[in-house]
Amino acid sequence: MLRMLSLLIVLLTICSFTKPSSFYDNPEQDPLPPGPDSAEELHKKWDHEWSFSGISTFAHLKHVKCLSDRDTPFDIGIIGAPFDTAVTYRPGARFGPRAIRAASARQTSFRGFNPRRGLNPFAAQYTILDCGDIPITPFDNALAVQQMSEAFLELGSRSPALIHSRNPKPKLLTLGGDHSIALPALRALNKIYGGPVAVLHFDAHQDTWHPGKYPSAWHSAQSDFTHGSMFWIASNEGLIINGSSVHAGLRSRLTGWDDYDDDDRQGFIRISSDDIDDMGTSGIIATILERIGTELPTYLSLDIDVIDPGLAPGTGTPEAGGWTSREVIRILRGLESLNVVGADIVEVAPAYDGTGEQTALAAAQVGYEILTSWVGRGTAEMERAEAMGGSERGRDEL
Repeated sequence: MLRMLSLLIVLLTICSFTKPSSFYDNPEQDPLPPGPDSAEELHKKWDHEWSFSGISTFAHLKHVKCLSDRDTPFDIGIIGAPFDTAVTYRPGARFGPRAIRAASARQTSFRGFNPRRGLNPFAAQYTILDCGDIPITPFDNALAVQQMSEAFLELGSRSPALIHSRNPKPKLLTLGGDHSIALPALRALNKIYGGPVAVLHFDAHQDTWHPGKYPSAWHSAQSDFTHGSMFWIASNEGLIINGSSVHAGLRSRLTGWDDYDDDDRQGFIRISSDDIDDMGTSGIIATILERIGTELPTYLSLDIDVIDPGLAPGTGTPEAGGWTSREVIRILRGLESLNVVGADIVEVAPAYDGTGEQTALAAAQVGYEILTSWVGRGTAEMERAEAMGGSERGRDEL
């Protein structure tokens, strides 16, 4: 017994110094020193990211600081507006762009096919860039509005990489930020398109309130600008087409019936959160299309609080009784025929979100749906132009 034990110890000692069998035993699989790979080979080998890796950009899109780089054209730009000093309740939306980008990580070009539309917006012929963030001051709201207005005008006035519609300008999807960022966006669009635009506004709140509805004995011109008064300001500046705009998902408390009077004068119709029970998503889609049509240049502004706070808690002014993310996405999918020339997703405040990033994930999905609709509409216009006898002639007739 003692001899057998000694033999076993010897065998174990010998095995411990023996190289184990592995794939390295095959010389054809040994790691080789870097070779003179071509640029194409390097791209194939290394220009790939898993959903959990890489620098955080929206859907792993190429990042270009578009505001300081005029040499890289784009058709659709994702631009962050990290601004939240016009809120009336909980701050924190300045971190919204970062949270939405992080939540979009599972969106990749190699698995971005949208079966409801039959296309992959990230693999289409359009150039989509993550343009980074506008460097907005947190100390002076008047200066912040000026910065945002100039940034939106700078980017929105450029020529796109591919002229693809009757409005040969790039489109911007803005990640907010509180909802007040819609005002500088509308000011820029007014200059770009030479007049007012329609507004499709998803929100629990009207945001057409007279600034005086926020009572204070202290007043300044700058205090009139809030995330609840920006559409009132925009309407008074003639930036919104009166009679062709829509609120969708409303359910907040009011100061009185005169809030609706103000809203009526600004030319909005109101679809309440409760209306979905009677109209269904298809009825809401039909109402919006009937109101706006498919020709008017339209700004789509989506406050994430249109979704019920049980599903999207990470926002500054939550209101119970909202729509589900599925309902909002279903409605958006039915509105591709709208002529949306710009869009925003606002009021994501990640400090109040759950550990599962529910709110940011919903916002990222909304962004994906907007991109899909833009690419889908643009592709349909190009196909129609080709069918009408050539892109140039067809484009003139579109």
